[in-house]
Amino acid sequence: MSSSPHDRRIKRERVAAVRRQVGDAPLLLTSHEAVSWYLDGVRTHVSLAGPPVLAVRVDDRGDTLYVAVNEAERLIAEELLPDDADSIVRVPWQIPPAVAAGEAGPAASESELAGALRAARAALLPAETDRYRALCRETAEAMTDAAASLGPHSTERDAAAALAAGLVARGIDPLVVLVAGAQRLGFRHPLPTDAPLGERAMLVVCGRRHGLIANATRWVGAAGDDDEKILALEAAFFAATRPGARLDDVFAAGCAAYGAAGFDVDQWQRHHQGGPTGYAGRDPRATGDNGDLVHENQAFAWNPSAPGVKVEDTVLVTSTGIEVLTVDSRWPVVEVAGLSRPDARAWSEG
Repeated sequence: MSSSPHDRRIKRERVAAVRRQVGDAPLLLTSHEAVSWYLDGVRTHVSLAGPPVLAVRVDDRGDTLYVAVNEAERLIAEELLPDDADSIVRVPWQIPPAVAAGEAGPAASESELAGALRAARAALLPAETDRYRALCRETAEAMTDAAASLGPHSTERDAAAALAAGLVARGIDPLVVLVAGAQRLGFRHPLPTDAPLGERAMLVVCGRRHGLIANATRWVGAAGDDDEKILALEAAFFAATRPGARLDDVFAAGCAAYGAAGFDVDQWQRHHQGGPTGYAGRDPRATGDNGDLVHENQAFAWNPSAPGVKVEDTVLVTSTGIEVLTVDSRWPVVEVAGLSRPDARAWSEG
């Protein structure tokens, strides 16, 4: 059980403030990110590709949890706070919990209050910040361990298997595992194949635990011609990501840095640049038309890229600057704008 009674109380207060925007109407929480955040880290899935196995209706009487009948006892025993058991409505397995919650009466949906709910979950609370630091550290360690087991003759699927095994062994769900060997570095989302890694390879993971998602990219093998340039570009994103800044302004500052760093000025149009993270891989993905404010203690994962080069880590925005969370001291680093950033890791001998 990961839930913190202290953090749950504050989240209830934040949702109450959201509900005031719709005249205190009941609110339905039905997505993985909203339910796991509100219930402070519960596992909301069975299939990683499936919908949540529970939904929450929040109204003046409190919380009602609509839970698939075949999941209720496990959630009570392993995921929820003791007080939650009295708030559960068991839903027949053939009815989606979100549907059952909606049939209980009129209520506001997440889509009606999407911006307000993003703002409510943006600033991480103490217990979830501790969980996030641990998740990100262990995700980085899994990447280091996987890289150490690989070589130029390993296949992309060998690498993906090592990455996924390292995550699962740490209780982390592998939501995304991408690998590109030297033959496939031009692809931005390289699903693993049987191709050999060759002289240079990219490893990408998104791992979830307690609802939170760690995002990271690492390079192994030979250094790339544009490694220094992409780190300089990333530094522009970091410099603009400060509490109180608008997300669209941060995005614009980062995209404008492509040309200054020596890349084509329109390179940002060829792949997404990342954005806020936490209980969603990107919450939301930055596009340049979103005025959400950056919050202190909010997580971000920017991922600027160009052909054959990319950088990505999960970071925390603090009052004093950027704290990189996906860190393993065993991985080689270079110093860029006062931060230790990942360098390409040479293949281990033998």
